[in-house]
Amino acid sequence: MNMLIKLVRNALGLVIVSVDVLTRWSRVKRTPEAQLKANEAAKHLTLYHFFACPFCIKTRRAIYKLNVPVEKRSAVQGSPFRDTLLQGGGKVQVPCLHIRHPNGDEQWMYESGEIIAYLNKQFSVS
Repeated sequence: MNMLIKLVRNALGLVIVSVDVLTRWSRVKRTPEAQLKANEAAKHLTLYHFFACPFCIKTRRAIYKLNVPVEKRSAVQGSPFRDTLLQGGGKVQVPCLHIRHPNGDEQWMYESGEIIAYLNKQFSVS
C-alpha cells in the first residue's frame, strides 16, 4: 500500500511539474546593471525544496518570473542538504528560503506565501 501511495504521489508530481513548465510566465526584464545587482543579491539566498511539491513549484515559479538566480537545493531523503536544512532551520519543511544577511545574521523562512512576498519585495521591478 505504501508503495502504491508513493507511485501515485510521484506520478502526480510529474504532472504538476509538466504543467508548471508549460504554463510559465515570461521573466521580468531589467537593465543589465539592474540584473547584475539582482544576481549579486541572490547570492545570499538558497531555496531548499522537493522537486514535485506544489508549494515548492509555486515558489520556484515566482523565482523564475522575478528572473533571480536563487540557488536551489533538493532536501529529499538521503540528501546532505536535508541535514543542513534540519540543522540550520530546525525542521525538514519545504519550501524553505535560507537568507544570509549582510550583517552576518541568518534567517530560515518557511511557507511559500511568505517566501514569495519577501522575494517580490526584494526583486520586483517597478
